[in-house]
Amino acid sequence: MKQVVLFLFIAFSTVTFSQQIDYNTKKGYVAEGYDLVSYFTEKEPIEGNKKFQTTFDGAKFKFSTVENLALFKENPKKYIPQYGGFCAYAVAVKKTKMYIDAEAYEIRDGKLYLFYNSWLTNKLEDWKEGDTKSLQIKGDENWKDLKHKKH
Repeated sequence: MKQVVLFLFIAFSTVTFSQQIDYNTKKGYVAEGYDLVSYFTEKEPIEGNKKFQTTFDGAKFKFSTVENLALFKENPKKYIPQYGGFCAYAVAVKKTKMYIDAEAYEIRDGKLYLFYNSWLTNKLEDWKEGDTKSLQIKGDENWKDLKHKKH
């Protein structure tokens, strides 16, 4: 009987505590299919190619080269954008998930932040004009509540 109870506890714990993060995959891939490694190595976003793709934590990622795919596989958490790839400003200020423009980004403290951008508003500019350190802290706090909620 103890073995059955222990098995049920472990099974329940695994389902409850291993819930995947809700990544922004509006176009089927995180970061709209842009190569996450390119933000760091090329200092600009480059569109990924379906020939070089992988899945991590239940989300799909594309890369522009086999080398970038390999770099990602070595250390995915180094390249994955903050807040599941949703707009960092919206997560921090409005505690909500908002889609992004993959070309509106900032690398700060070794982390990739993506932002909403349209001809009416540029949340990257708002992020930079604000108290960015406080926005990061608030975003991190808000993300704890948002990361498992489906968009």
